[in-house]
Amino acid sequence: MITKILKHLTIITFYLIAVNTLAQNNSARPRLVVGIVVDQMRWDFLHRYTEKYSAGGFKKLIMEGYNCEQTYINYFPTYTAPGHASIYTGSVPAIHGITGNNWFDNTARRVVYCTEDTTVNSLGESKKSGQHSPVNMFTTTICDELRIATNFKSKTVGIALKDRGAILPAGHAATAAYWYEGNTGNWISSSYYMKELPTWVKKFNEQKLAEKYVKQNWKTLLELATYTESTEDDKWYENPFSNEDKPVFIHKTSEIKKEPLTEVLRSTPFGNTLTFEFAKAAIEGDTLGQRKATDFLAISFSSTDYIGHQFGPNAIETQDAYLRFDLELEDFLTYLDKKIGKGNYLLFLTADHGAAHATGFNKEKHIPAGNIFEKAIFKYADSLLQLKYRQKNLISAVINQQIFLNHDNILTANLSVGEISHYLAEKLNTLQGIDRVIVYQNLQQTPLPAWFRECLNNHYKPGRTGDLQLLFHPAWFNEFERGTTHGSIFPYDTHIPLIFYGWNIKPGKDYSRTYITDIAPTLSALLKIQEPNGSIGKVITGLFK
Repeated sequence: MITKILKHLTIITFYLIAVNTLAQNNSARPRLVVGIVVDQMRWDFLHRYTEKYSAGGFKKLIMEGYNCEQTYINYFPTYTAPGHASIYTGSVPAIHGITGNNWFDNTARRVVYCTEDTTVNSLGESKKSGQHSPVNMFTTTICDELRIATNFKSKTVGIALKDRGAILPAGHAATAAYWYEGNTGNWISSSYYMKELPTWVKKFNEQKLAEKYVKQNWKTLLELATYTESTEDDKWYENPFSNEDKPVFIHKTSEIKKEPLTEVLRSTPFGNTLTFEFAKAAIEGDTLGQRKATDFLAISFSSTDYIGHQFGPNAIETQDAYLRFDLELEDFLTYLDKKIGKGNYLLFLTADHGAAHATGFNKEKHIPAGNIFEKAIFKYADSLLQLKYRQKNLISAVINQQIFLNHDNILTANLSVGEISHYLAEKLNTLQGIDRVIVYQNLQQTPLPAWFRECLNNHYKPGRTGDLQLLFHPAWFNEFERGTTHGSIFPYDTHIPLIFYGWNIKPGKDYSRTYITDIAPTLSALLKIQEPNGSIGKVITGLFK
């Protein structure tokens, strides 16, 4: 009898412990959230090099995380700044206002950089490199909402080589954002966040790691002949470094003289290495994930973008960058397991955009492709208007594949914005590489696939979007006769990876269509906090089943 009673008591005890543990997991938050954005990472890179990835990097995230295989960017054009803003706001350029890395501002009558802010001062150097803040973004980010939800007890920090990759994710109420200054090799910030750089940042900068890394030269991680997932090394449509005749390994970066070695760092895998090391230093220096409140570390890895632009997605250089990143990701996950504790942190990995194949690569394989130049478009459109209307300066800018008309000059000349828009659309539609020219005034009446119209609607921001949108044929893009770029509405630019891993995440694979705007509201649901104030995304419900 006593034995039965003890047995029942043991069962009840275990049951109560299990219920209590479950209740804690359902109500508690992780100690740290880590957001990883790999700049210019096409979705297929998760799988293209899988045979050569380590067991503890990308493969670990795929096997132990929740992998959203069909995640897309739902606006157009696709650039770095709107990508980072959309990930963290759960919104689109039409709402958060970050319509490009740069845009023509109809009010200021000039081109504006996405994070420029002349009201703040540089910290860490005396030039304009630090005069940046999130002032041009109209909405909160998930980092802002976490700060609000914890009554500002949480710390939120943004890190990236690019200022926009650090500033926009961290948001308006961030504890700090740090970015890289290429002329000095230092990590800097602005007075928007603090009065002076923390001591730990100064000590990190004193190590002068950037120059040390570049002086190692860039050799392939594996034997060159084993890079069978990429095209051969010597391709005319790849860009060599300034000290090279051909874009081939070994890249003797230590011998470059035309620019500081610390600036060269950006276009090598060592830029990601430096970012990983600085992220670890930030966790230590700002004691992230080591207090009662949940902290957020937003990291963007920019070197994959610089390398992609220079060499293209099929280059050995690009493959080598991802193989190296995979190993460093493995090391970083091991570090987080030891420092924060396995299961105590929530991590997600995604990208701000993808990239097109290099034009030369496509043509070599008989795939239609080509280049269009916005400067040439501007000159041609301006000449058309001068010839027809006998007026100069009716166009303000051609940027982000958009034509901005000069409304003031058009009205002064007693002309019609609508008439001029339609005239230009008709003429430019005939140019090689242009699929169609869309007049934003008539977007809803323009025959378009519904997906195209949705993406254009999601981008249009009065005052920051042009009057006409150029839509190129697939594989046609602006500039970059060598290397490549991004910015299109097509899957090579819009299909991005998305994996959630760690705290309260069960392994799974989701093939339902999800969007870049779903990331922030899903994080909000996991953390049980309000989603960002401009969010239009939906929670990825499969993650909770």
